[in-house]
Amino acid sequence: MTISPVSFKVRWEKLPDDFVLDDDPVDNINQPSIAAALTESLELANKLSATTLTPTNYGICATLNDRIVVKAPDWAYVPFIRVPRDEVKRSYTPQLQGEMLSIVMEFLSDTEGSEYSNKPTYPPGKWFFYEHVLKVPVYVIFEPDGGVLEVYRLDASGHYQLQPPDAHQHYWLPEIDLALGVWQGSRAGRTGYWLRWWNPQGELLPWGTEQIEQERQRAEQEHQRAEQERQRAEQERQRAEQERDRADRLAEQLRAAGLEPLG
Repeated sequence: MTISPVSFKVRWEKLPDDFVLDDDPVDNINQPSIAAALTESLELANKLSATTLTPTNYGICATLNDRIVVKAPDWAYVPFIRVPRDEVKRSYTPQLQGEMLSIVMEFLSDTEGSEYSNKPTYPPGKWFFYEHVLKVPVYVIFEPDGGVLEVYRLDASGHYQLQPPDAHQHYWLPEIDLALGVWQGSRAGRTGYWLRWWNPQGELLPWGTEQIEQERQRAEQEHQRAEQERQRAEQERQRAEQERDRADRLAEQLRAAGLEPLG
């Protein structure tokens, strides 16, 4: 069955409780780590509220021409959900349970080309689903092994257009008021390329381990400053003591000469 972008009908209905979700394991062992790191830095930066959803490998649902379609992006950003979180623990239906996804990400997997699939037949490909059905404003495709990042934005005609990076090779995403880019380093036993967030000031949003290290360094710097102040105070005390000693010796010399010191 071919789905024409101009003729299909979309309904936003809750996934039936008896619907069997795909429980296949993720295609790449790096995917959960990269997704978790993205969410962690947002949490630490207080960028996520109780009504924000950042699903990872989690069913996003729509009913397309009376048939249920479920896609599980590697990471997504939903600014606001209107229902208790218990109601979206299995899946999420935009429009019905909250706002549409603002950002969706796929990390290139072992399934060749699936992230670029514009297949219009049922079940539709990921690209087709995000572009024509969900109409997600930002689609990110990341290749972890080589650190290649592609950011697509939905244009006025309803099609994804590849975006150019800025001078720092970052992509500004107003949907989350942050920039997205590639960072190379280690975390949780994995060394390689990661997706990271930068704030409007160009500062990297830290992970938990980095924040702890930053706090340790700040505490050490404060300790060093306090020690320097203590040493300066001690030097001032010693100088004052030396001035008093000199004044006392001068007074004694004046008295010995039969003169009374002033004051």
